[in-house]
Amino acid sequence: MTTPPAESERVPTPEEFWAIFTRSQMKSQKEREKWERAMAESRVRHEEIDRQLDKITKNVGGLGNSIGELIETLIAARLWEKFSEYPYNLKRAHQRVRVFREDNLIVTDIDILLSNNEWVMAVEVKRELKRKDDVDHHIERMELIRKYPPLETIGKRLVGAMAGGVVDPEIRNYIHRAGFFVLELTGENVELVKPTVEFTPREW
Repeated sequence: MTTPPAESERVPTPEEFWAIFTRSQMKSQKEREKWERAMAESRVRHEEIDRQLDKITKNVGGLGNSIGELIETLIAARLWEKFSEYPYNLKRAHQRVRVFREDNLIVTDIDILLSNNEWVMAVEVKRELKRKDDVDHHIERMELIRKYPPLETIGKRLVGAMAGGVVDPEIRNYIHRAGFFVLELTGENVELVKPTVEFTPREW
């Protein structure tokens, strides 16, 4: 008598094999579709996050620019009056004056340039004056203005100032020692800050 093969040894019939293959394919297809849906959803989420980040970055950047421009405008208004104790009489004001090299490359710019027929004053404006680097950069700017003088500065005596919405006391002293005037925005008014260290306006 022939013993029937064990279930594990039995070879599936063609019909059974095809059914197993079909089920396997269907399972793989469903898993693949599930994976593709998950990847698509992930891409959508990442794209949305990227859009939101771009929007936030632009808004913050725009806000920062708006505040900076507002401070410049407030400080520029009748700024010449703040130097009545000095022989400058700088009644002409120019904003965003660019400084060009001989090959027309922009090397720096001046936030506010006050002038008359004899004197010019380059004013650097910051929302916050709290870094020595800002002062050192303004010194470099003054040297560039003298080396590559814009039309309004040619043949005139050059002095400098730094203005801020907020001015750190230690940096204020550093600015004065560098020979710059210091202006600070207080509410809607601009005040010429009195030095608490030895101060002589530097002429470039």
